[in-house]
Amino acid sequence: MSDLLPFSAALDQLLAGVEPLPAETLPLDDCAGRVLAEPVIAHFTQPPFDAAAMDGYAVHLADLHQPWRVVGESAAGHGWAGTLGPGEAVRIFTGAPLPSGADVIVVQEEVARNGDMARLAGEGPPRIGAHIRPKGQDFAAGDCLVAAGVRLAAAHLGLAAAGGWRALPVVRRPRVTLIATGDELVLPGEIPGPGQIVSSNPAMLTALLRSAGADVHDPGLIPDDRAALAAALRSADADLIITIGGASVGDHDLVLPVLRELGADIDFWKIALRPGKPLLAGRLNGTRVLGLPGNPVSAFVTALLFAVPLVSRMAGRAHDLPLETLPLAIPLPANGARRDHLRARRTPAGAEPFARQDSALLSLLASAELLIIREADAPAAAAGELVTCIALDMFHSVF
Repeated sequence: MSDLLPFSAALDQLLAGVEPLPAETLPLDDCAGRVLAEPVIAHFTQPPFDAAAMDGYAVHLADLHQPWRVVGESAAGHGWAGTLGPGEAVRIFTGAPLPSGADVIVVQEEVARNGDMARLAGEGPPRIGAHIRPKGQDFAAGDCLVAAGVRLAAAHLGLAAAGGWRALPVVRRPRVTLIATGDELVLPGEIPGPGQIVSSNPAMLTALLRSAGADVHDPGLIPDDRAALAAALRSADADLIITIGGASVGDHDLVLPVLRELGADIDFWKIALRPGKPLLAGRLNGTRVLGLPGNPVSAFVTALLFAVPLVSRMAGRAHDLPLETLPLAIPLPANGARRDHLRARRTPAGAEPFARQDSALLSLLASAELLIIREADAPAAAAGELVTCIALDMFHSVF
């Protein structure tokens, strides 16, 4: 196993020097989930004037306990232009500008009105400024509303809109081309012929990569043919090319030799990992290439461990996977020289690995809530011992 690159070294090498992609400016409606490339600075003050927080009457606190003459009305978008005099009140509605000369609002439930006259009919406001939103209470022009690097959620977009922005500079989504290879594959929905199987990896990995922030292009299945594979690799217009299958050492595993024929620089090939030893990373004419194994569980695990962090960093997102420390529900034997990732479920006793761990078993992968990490050469672990897990059931809520 000495020729296998350790997992941590492979990941460090893959992510070295990776920076967020350049920014693009998009309308607010298209920015949800994207990472902000530059800070959002308020163009306006919010609210832009002292505003009513309640429906009621705007008065001067010194006149609170005497009758008032109602001299006007202030509504949202239609303020009252005069100046309040002694013994006067203005009918006011939530969001409306506070009239000049008023310093408090009496809520309408505490006012008795008869024609143009009104008076206090309750306890009244306790202090100057009651039921008033002062100018700039939320933010002032020039304030930083959202810092660069924030992944934009609905409230961020509302805040940016209130601050005067209609479009925002966001990190461009990484463009990923998926190239699935293999004569044995047919498209989903087709009936496999003798010796053929349905291609499941592209649909699975497309969803995984999109959840990490990528735009994914799938050119279709590529046969085990050097010319066809070379053409697919040359035509990929992408920030990252991901091949699926054909990365091992068999006569029909063409990814590595074709990449070398095209002049690609290979950073590493084969790592100390289970599942997923035949993992390839390199560059083709400056474009990053990641070659994943074809077994579905191996493809998923290597994409989760390597492609998701890479795409996330390109997209400007945090790239740490959700980890959780849990007790083992059952004992585990010592691990070998490759870091292992055991598909597991949650139980009241803790993380329980499935009895079968074959890298072709999609049904168990779909049922897995956890991947139990077993470091290379880890000793036997007893039931109840704490282990680190990747929380698959938390992944999509994080990414």
